[in-house]
Amino acid sequence: MENNALINGDCMIKIAVDVMGGDYAPHEIIKGSIDGARKYNTAVILVGSNNVIQNELNQYDISGLSIEIVHTDEFLIEGESPAFAIRNKSNSSIMLCVKLVPDGKADAVISAGPTGGLVASAVHILGTFEGISRPVIGGPFMGFAPNTILFDIGSNIDSHPEQLLDFALMGTVYADKIMGIEKPTVALASVGSEEGKGNKVVRETYELLKKSGLNFIGNIEGNDIVRGKVNVVICDGFVGNILLKFSEGLSIAVTDWLAGKLSQKLSGEELSKITVELRNCIRTTSQSEVILYGVNGIICKAHGNSRAQDFSNIIAMAKNAVESDVVNKLRTGLLSIRSNK
Repeated sequence: MENNALINGDCMIKIAVDVMGGDYAPHEIIKGSIDGARKYNTAVILVGSNNVIQNELNQYDISGLSIEIVHTDEFLIEGESPAFAIRNKSNSSIMLCVKLVPDGKADAVISAGPTGGLVASAVHILGTFEGISRPVIGGPFMGFAPNTILFDIGSNIDSHPEQLLDFALMGTVYADKIMGIEKPTVALASVGSEEGKGNKVVRETYELLKKSGLNFIGNIEGNDIVRGKVNVVICDGFVGNILLKFSEGLSIAVTDWLAGKLSQKLSGEELSKITVELRNCIRTTSQSEVILYGVNGIICKAHGNSRAQDFSNIIAMAKNAVESDVVNKLRTGLLSIRSNK
């Protein structure tokens, strides 16, 4: 591992960025990291090929910025087994990013690389909260329901009932401590609202949630999620990721259709305002920037097709997560809710 410090930034929040993961690596990632570092006064550690990073940096004015390079030519590929990645690619860009956190060299990590590899690396290197078997990615996902969060949205494709209970606990703490919702309601995504509906995992999870001490109100169907009838929606990552990407695609399809219908009736500026507002009502702008909750560090997962602006935004989110002490709030909140069961 080779370090090349360009400008010292010891007093700044330091964010390690995996420049090797994602559809538009490394150009868009480095461009967005530079923009985020300048806008939000953070130090960034770019992890990847030294030559590639230097060539990209040479295209920008980085004067006054705190930028460091950690070199590696190794990176994870979509479709690789997370276990394989941990065993055989210990110097991958994702692994090196995560290792910087317990070493005290970085305060947060951002990667658009494979979700499975990022989750496995975080669990392996940082460990999970006491009593949590798997971390989870979640948060707001639809603008029409701003007080509704979805856990999980893609980090755990196959989940057992006990793990879904963990997601419900984490979601409850998130809604309470991060969103300020007192006694948040919890529901289980299913094909019917009645008890007994759903597959075997859903039915078994229902029984656990009834006894959990959480503010569990039963099953919820997809149409009621959009209407904001519950604060915390629980599902496995398979269902959650489909919901997330469906809302993303729907927002594009609806606004493109509307733009075609109104293009002759409204000015370009008026039409742009309407379509942007509608798109953000259907999906949230945070879909490109989510945090992995339940591990002992701030690990941010960027969408695989994130562009420069997305990375700039996620640097702001990572900085805010560090400054607001998200990890300790969730850890202590989880301990409190378990002790009161």
